[in-house]
Order: sequence, then C-alpha cells, then structure tokens
Amino acid sequence: MASFKSTKIPIYPKLGEKVTPDTLYWKNYKAPVQIKEFGAVTSIDFSSLAPHNYAVTASTRIHIYGPFSTEPVKTFTRFKDTAYSGKFRSDGQLLVAGCEDSVVRLFDVSGKVALRVFKGHTKGVHVTDFTSDCYHILTGSDDYTCRLWDIPNSTELTSYKEHTDYIRCGTTSKLNRDIFITGSYDHTLRVFDARVEKSVMTMDHSQPVESVLLYPSEGLLVSAGGRYVKVWDLLKGGQPLVSLKNHHKTVTCLSLSSNGQRLLSASLDRHVKIYNTTNYKVVHNFDYAASILSLALAPDDESIVVGMTNGVLSIKHRKSPEEKREMVGKQRMQPVYRIFVKGRNYVPKKDDFLVSKPVKSHLAKYDKQLKKFNISKALDTALESWRRNRKPEITVAVMKELDRRGTLKNALAGRDEQNLSQLLNFLIGNVVDPRFTPVLVTATEMILDIYQAVVGQSSVVDRQLVRLQELVEREVDYQQDLLEVLGMLDTLFATSLPRKEVPCPGSSR
Repeated sequence: MASFKSTKIPIYPKLGEKVTPDTLYWKNYKAPVQIKEFGAVTSIDFSSLAPHNYAVTASTRIHIYGPFSTEPVKTFTRFKDTAYSGKFRSDGQLLVAGCEDSVVRLFDVSGKVALRVFKGHTKGVHVTDFTSDCYHILTGSDDYTCRLWDIPNSTELTSYKEHTDYIRCGTTSKLNRDIFITGSYDHTLRVFDARVEKSVMTMDHSQPVESVLLYPSEGLLVSAGGRYVKVWDLLKGGQPLVSLKNHHKTVTCLSLSSNGQRLLSASLDRHVKIYNTTNYKVVHNFDYAASILSLALAPDDESIVVGMTNGVLSIKHRKSPEEKREMVGKQRMQPVYRIFVKGRNYVPKKDDFLVSKPVKSHLAKYDKQLKKFNISKALDTALESWRRNRKPEITVAVMKELDRRGTLKNALAGRDEQNLSQLLNFLIGNVVDPRFTPVLVTATEMILDIYQAVVGQSSVVDRQLVRLQELVEREVDYQQDLLEVLGMLDTLFATSLPRKEVPCPGSSR
C-alpha cells in the first residue's frame, strides 16, 4: 500500500516592496537614538562647519549637541519665555534665537551671556536668520512685521508690515544679502529686497504657511502649509510648478539633501516623506511615534534629526563601512546549524554500513482528516477563520484535492446556515482572484446545485447569494470589455505592420 501524500500547497509569487537605490540608501541608517527634551522641539539647525553640531530649540532652552553626543555640549537658558528658531551663523560662531517675550537674543557659541539684545517687536518672534554677509539678522513676529537688524550697532535697519497674520517661517538668500522670503498664516509668501520699501513678489499658498525652503541655486522656492507642499519658480515671477499632497495632516517642516536631489517633508501625521526633485515622486518614507514639528538633515547627510510634539528628539546616524560589513557577515552566518553538522563533508567508503533513522512525517490537521477519508471535516478544518483569511491558498488547495478525488460535492453538502454562510463569504472574497478562480468557480456551481432547493429559507444566505451573483456578473462584464479592447489592439497592431506582397506561383507580375 502506498504511503499517504500530503496536500501540495502552491506557492504564489509575492508582490514585495520594490528595492530601488533610494530604498537601499535611506534604509542605511541605524536604529534611532532618542533624547527627552523639556518640551516640544520646535526648531533644529545644523552648523555648516565640521563637526556639524546642531542646535535644538525646546521650551525655554537651546541645547547644542555634537554629531554623536547624547548629552548637550552647550546650553543657553537666558530666556524668560518659550524660545524659538535657534539658528547658527554660517561661520558657526554666533547663534540667534527669538522668544515669546518679543526679544531677539544673539549668543556667542563659546559663551553664555547674550552678546546683543534686539528689542522692537511687540509679540513673540518665531523667525530668525542671518543674512549672507553675516552682519544682519532677519526676524519675523506674531505682530505681522518682519525686520532687518544690524549686528554691530544693535539697531533696526528696516521694517515691513505687509502680512496680515502671524509670520511663522522665513529664510534669507545665501547669494544676495538683501533678499529674504517670509511665509505667514495669511496664506501668502512674500519676497523682499532690503533696497526696496515693499515686497517685490507675492505668492498665494492657499493654506497657512508653516515652512519655506530655497534651493541652492535659489531659482526654486518650496513652501509647506496645510497638507500641501508647493514648488515655485522665482525666475518666472513666482509661477507655481508642483503641488504635492502626500501627507494626511499639516506639513510642518522641510529639508533638502546635501546634493539637492532629494526633498524631505515632515508632518503632524508622524511621517517623513522623501521626494525625488526631478519628478517629485515619493521615493521613501520614515515613520515616527509622535507628530513631527521640526526636521533637519546634516550637511553631509550623515544624520537625520527629528523633533516631536512629545518632547522627544530622534537622531538617526548613517552606518559606517565597518558596520555594513559586519551586517553582511551576520547575514551570511545565519544558517549556523549547518556548521555544527558532523560528517557533512564525509565521503562514504566501500565497506561502510548506513544506519538511517525513520523520518516521521507531521501532517497538517486537514491532511489527517483526508487520510481518514473524513472529507467534510477536512474542508471544515481548511475553512477555519485564521486559515481562510490569512492563507486562502490552503483552503483552495484542499478544495482542489477533494475535487481531484471526486468528493468535493459530498464535502460541500449537508451544511447548516452558519457553515454555509462562512463558505459563501470565502467564495465572495476570493472567487474573482485569478489564482483561485478555476477551483472556486467549480465549487460555486456545486453549491448552487446542492442548495437551490432551500433558497428563500434564510435571509442571510439569500443576501450572500445575490452578492455572489452580482460579483460574478460584474467580473464577466469586465472580461467581455477586456476582450473587446484586446480585439481593438489586435486590429491596430495589424494595420500598423507593413504589408508584404506574397507572389503566387505561376502568376505574372
């Protein structure tokens, strides 16, 4: 008597994540290091000079961290209220920050006391930045004004009051000391020239603007507000180029990679999206535990620092070449058990005797029932909720085996309302799946033949039968439409091919 052969479960190809160069590049970061701050992290700014320390603004403090330190190397606490927008100067020697008490403070990174205090705003200052010549400071406030200050003389140079709501973001040109851009909750972006008394360009974002970013060439401007990230062409008078809506909640901050080819946006939906700046398609995504308020990428792309509403600072460092090699080595050493198998390379000799142990086969539950010819119980086992939902291919394989044996109709018969309802649910969910259709269409025809006499006795079963009928009819219509399209394509392809004359034997030209 032949031994029982277990049911063969077909293996279908899985549609996994597409591996791209961007996937490999952005996944090459270590597990994040998390630091708890005193409040929500509203601003992160990297120094442009090595070793690229970064300033973290949270609550009434500004902490300066080294590239790999978990404790601050410097702390500024001379704020009476919440601090905002701690920014380094391009030489890394000075740091400017705004405050809720409307005062702007300038610090020496190597000292503790403020070198300069700029007073003039009447409400909280959320925007600060240095101009390209390093001698002036841009500030933007909740009093609807943006101002330029002179550092050596501690005086106000000029003031603009064109916005009609809070100014919450801004940036200065790195190529021209007189150009700067501000974004406001009045939905507008304004480009100012310090040599002119009013703004020289205005763009409507249609949402309260939370962040602005200039490309290195300064021909393009990126703005974030609401769920939108928009790109503007400044060389064409602020013409909108792209509008991206990939986030589910307000986009709070923007950043650019060192080569300018990848744009990063972070949002209150806890996601960081990475876009390709040539076609503005999302190439990668990072998930975080809380809503994101601030984001910064190191100038050499070696670190990604994210600040969240729960006061947690998350730092991801890029793996070094040595760590990459260690990871590759660990992956190669995964099947460790093979190394300890004795006699793996032993070559048998002529007089050796082979003593083998009987291999005990472990059958699945449905195979045990099939071995005992309990066909109904085998089908019940294959229809268990976790199996039919997570691995429908097993249920279909058991049905196929029963059909091969000629006992599928008997296994489907004699079911009560609950069991029949489960079976119909499975058919509704999988009958149009091209992997399972050949088997499940046969099972559907058998069910209709068996239970057509009891139609109308159960409202639940009747509804499921009607739904199954609609599903099959819709699929048939799709197939007919596809056949028509296929016929049209065949006609087009046939007419596009060059005609060749076939000479007939015996005929003259």
